[in-house]
Amino acid sequence: MKTVQAIAIDQLLANLPEYYSTFDRDLVIRAYEVASEAHSEQKRQSGEPYINHCVAVASILSDMKMPAEVVAAGLLHDTVEDTHITLKELREQFGEIIANLVDGVTKLDSLPRVSRSDHFGNEIEPLPPTQEQVSKRKKQIAIEAIRKTFLAMNDDVRVVLIKLADRLHNMRTLGFTKPEKQKRIAQETLDIYAPLANRLGIWGIKWELEDLSLRYVDPEKYREIAEQISDRRSVREEQIAEIVEHLARVLTQSGIKVEIKGRPKHIYSIYKKMMKKGKTFEMVRDIRGVRLLVPDIPACYASLGIIHNHWRPLPGEFDDYIAAPKDNFYQSLHTAVIYDDGKPLEVQIRTLEMHQNAEFGIAAHWRYKEGGTKRDAKYEQHILWLRSMMEWNQDVNDAQEFVDSMKSDVFEDRVYVFTPKGDIIDLPAGSTPIDFAYHVHTDIGHRCRGAKIDGKLVPLDHVFKTGQRVEILTSKQGGPSRDWLNNSLGLVKTQRARSKIKAWFKKEDHEKNLSQGRNMLERELHRLGLSDINLETLARQIDYKSPDEMFEDLGCGDLSMNRIINLLSEQEMSAENELVASTPKSSSTTTDAIAVVGLRGLLTTTAKCCNPMPGDPIVGYITRGRGATIHRMDCPNILRSTERERLVKVSWGSQIRTYPVPIRVTAYDRQGLVGDVSNLLASEGVNIVDVNVRVDHDNMQADTANIRLIVEVRDIAQLSRLLTRIENLANVVDAQRIRGG
Repeated sequence: MKTVQAIAIDQLLANLPEYYSTFDRDLVIRAYEVASEAHSEQKRQSGEPYINHCVAVASILSDMKMPAEVVAAGLLHDTVEDTHITLKELREQFGEIIANLVDGVTKLDSLPRVSRSDHFGNEIEPLPPTQEQVSKRKKQIAIEAIRKTFLAMNDDVRVVLIKLADRLHNMRTLGFTKPEKQKRIAQETLDIYAPLANRLGIWGIKWELEDLSLRYVDPEKYREIAEQISDRRSVREEQIAEIVEHLARVLTQSGIKVEIKGRPKHIYSIYKKMMKKGKTFEMVRDIRGVRLLVPDIPACYASLGIIHNHWRPLPGEFDDYIAAPKDNFYQSLHTAVIYDDGKPLEVQIRTLEMHQNAEFGIAAHWRYKEGGTKRDAKYEQHILWLRSMMEWNQDVNDAQEFVDSMKSDVFEDRVYVFTPKGDIIDLPAGSTPIDFAYHVHTDIGHRCRGAKIDGKLVPLDHVFKTGQRVEILTSKQGGPSRDWLNNSLGLVKTQRARSKIKAWFKKEDHEKNLSQGRNMLERELHRLGLSDINLETLARQIDYKSPDEMFEDLGCGDLSMNRIINLLSEQEMSAENELVASTPKSSSTTTDAIAVVGLRGLLTTTAKCCNPMPGDPIVGYITRGRGATIHRMDCPNILRSTERERLVKVSWGSQIRTYPVPIRVTAYDRQGLVGDVSNLLASEGVNIVDVNVRVDHDNMQADTANIRLIVEVRDIAQLSRLLTRIENLANVVDAQRIRGG
């Protein structure tokens, strides 16, 4: 009697593409024998032999009609990572191609350990890692593995097809893992692997990955939709059968040879529609769809005309992806009509070749090719498109930044805008004129100074909508502004543009970058009232040996100001100070925001003289009858105090809400200035506690407005963003925090 794995390999061999030669089949069998031996002692969490997973991955690749070396690599994909087999051995037994494919999907074993040194500089054995450190290391390895796979895709896109097949089978068997791991893997699949399948045009895998992921990300909603679909399946199938028969009769009578199928209803697409439009299942359940497969492109348009003649088309529901294919080369005609029963019917019309491309995407270019090795012009075009989308990756060294950039530049929804000559430019949703300029040409990006949308001037932070015509206004010379790299201003969306801007500044003189970086940081700390920050300590906290290294990277754009501000905001600056060194240790009591060491139930209020806020180093001062007032460590009143016994150690508590912070805005007066400031604060969800405006009419050049505001902010990071955005308003000269009341 055959074992389960023997049956599995028999099924795989039976389903191999017909064009496989005897050599191809022998290659797959050899790969199976090596993988089976290597994984012989291993079991999956379900209890089944591990080799079954390898066979399942190979079967998915076989169904996609991939070449024999790819199916063999699918069988061997976990050998280097999980068994004693090395890449060198694979290279010797199976050749360079298969070894490289396996290497591309193999996770890194580990990341370099951080060694410790004693007081004499001698390296000593690291302490055992904490659970938090282990978790962080696993996350780093996972992110590095994703980055490695994407980089391997540049050399051979088939690496990613193996990775997708691996992830698909893992998702099919995810029910055997722990609940917390299920949700993490499912969310990662939704964030990275399903969008990747979409970019490669492999819709069959995309839909299945999304449906399987939703089962674990939002199980209640998944179950609700699945049950609703199941309850109506028989009725829906009868309706679709009648519609298919009717459409076939109408088209056949018009002389069109057609194959019609009911379009499958995917749970995740229904879920997205419900979430996006705020509709219940009852409101989207009537959406039915059919797919028409016809012999050629003229038949596509002829079928469309016949359908529109028989049934009234719904306005705004027609898309011609044949004349204007999607960015992943998807082609089809989409329309929606009101059917005989008065309900909408969605119709897709495409040729058989378009259907193969839609189901298998880039993998379709290997299907039914003799020997599976011939690659056509469309395939080469697809590869060039992928590489152009990822050309920025050589400038990104940080793995997390790389993956985040993939999400923003490659995976997000797209917008399609036009050049003045009518050429279509494909950009990620949220892109701006600067992104457009750098997409057209690096030099145009550097010299970009403005933009016109459909003939009208727009600011550089304008967000594109599909169909807009864009004209970039340039200067004859010059370069980008460092403000373009400021995330708070929203001037640049894509990593492609960001990388080119950074490269420009890297070419600048070393001393200039050093000076610019120092000035930028000192100015920002001054704006935030944090001029007492120890720059040596700050540099070490973000892995720089000296402040100068930090300044230089800040000046050329390799280090963002946001990272520094977020660090200052996140860490609780409970700096030890001689002012409170003598405070006895005892229990602490916490109000909503401030923990006071050594005292219970003490009323606390923030001091008006220095206006401390979360992230500031603080100290408490015991008053007579009014509890403790909370001051900044560098408050002049505290530094002048002779009653040190009244000082108590305090720190920011965990339940931080919002805090009143006074800021001063200096600007050249104009109509609507105060309204623009208040509208900006409202858009950020910030409450204004108090406002005072004074206009100086003595200035010889222009009236100067001094606006004093008290706003409620959560932390320093939010304050930094507010001040940056206020300074970006027209006529505003300066915006900064007021250190004293």
